[in-house]
This record gives sequence, C-alpha cells and structure tokens, in this order.
Amino acid sequence: MMNGGTNPQVRANWRKEPLGVRKAFVALIVGVIFQLLTIQPLAAQVRRPQAPAPTQSNAGPAYRINPGDDIEIMVWGDDRLQRTVRVLPDGTFAFPLVGQVVAAGQLPADLERIISAALQPQYRGQVPQVTVSVKNPNGYQFSVVGKVKAPGTYTPGRYVNALEAISIAGGPTEFASVGNVSILRKSGTQLQTIRVRLSNVLKGDVSGLTSSDIPYIQSGDTLVVP
Repeated sequence: MMNGGTNPQVRANWRKEPLGVRKAFVALIVGVIFQLLTIQPLAAQVRRPQAPAPTQSNAGPAYRINPGDDIEIMVWGDDRLQRTVRVLPDGTFAFPLVGQVVAAGQLPADLERIISAALQPQYRGQVPQVTVSVKNPNGYQFSVVGKVKAPGTYTPGRYVNALEAISIAGGPTEFASVGNVSILRKSGTQLQTIRVRLSNVLKGDVSGLTSSDIPYIQSGDTLVVP
C-alpha cells in the first residue's frame, strides 16, 4: 500500500507503470489479504478440540417389580386413584376400577399401560395419564450362604452383582473357595445353577473381564460360597 511516507522516486516509478500492471498488482495484494483472513479461522476450527463422546451408563438393568415392593400409582386429575400399594406374595395387587393386577416381573412402564387400558371403559374420552413408580423396593431380596463373614438375607434397595453381594455379606472368609461360587436361581419349578469364578477378580486381575463374568443377582437368588 502507498502512503505519505513512501519514497518520491518509488511513487514516480509507480505512476510510470502501465495501468494494467498496476491493477494486476493491486488485485494480487487483495487476494493475498483475503486468503490470510479466511485461512486463519479455518485453521482455528481444525484445531478446536472436539467434545468427548458420551460414555455408556454404568447403571444396572431396569428394575422389575417384585412381591413385597411398595409402588405408587397416580392417575392425574383423579384423587380417588392416587395411592401406594404393596405387591402381595403372589405378585399381584388390587386397584380401584381395575381389579387384581399382576405386577411381579413387570416394569413400571408396563403397569402404566395395563392400568390405563383397564381404565378406558370408565372414561368417555382419553384416559388421564397414569404414572407408576417404585416407592420402596423391599421385594428385592437375596441370600448369601457359606464361607462369608456375615451370611444372611439382604435387601439392598438396588440391583447388585455377585461380587457386590459377597461384599455386602462381609466378604469371603480365609478358606473360602472363591473360584467355585455359585448362584442358585428359581425358574418356575426348576432350580438353575450359575457358576461364578471370582478368584482372579479378588486378586486384582480384571483383564478380559466382562459383565457376564459377574452376573447381577435377581430377587430370590441364593449365592453360595463354598
């Protein structure tokens, strides 16, 4: 760019240049400046750190209702149908205008659909929103027996896996065979045995460990530590 401080001889030589040459030179300078202005924001964009990818949740499986659980049911806009009920040992509970509802093994969302469908004949239009939530998961119980420091039946209020269950029971005793732990699980009239080997884990070796190696305890399970 020419300014007041430029050498007079340089200005004179510049005026002597053909008009086409001067226009081409100016166009070149403008082009360079434009590239500098556009490249810098692009470079900054490339260098901008990306947000970390969302990580998977470590939450356990969705909670299924058990006998002994206290569940809260709300039918919005109808105070008569807002109450807390306890699931009976047979897995059912009674609800006004609906009758007996089979709850054991169901998700809260399943019960919402069941109750809403059963209430439909009582309303001319759409059934008000039904909300079901587990107030007290008292029905989730399991037992730990064998060579642990505190054998017994536990109600932790949340899902736990086999390793956590042993920890709740005080941990294994000195001569426990933690490589031969088993879970006894009722399935109808059948009794299922699930082997769980915890030797490496309790030694601090978690290489290659997956969630299937340490299964979650279901309500009614018995964990045996020989």
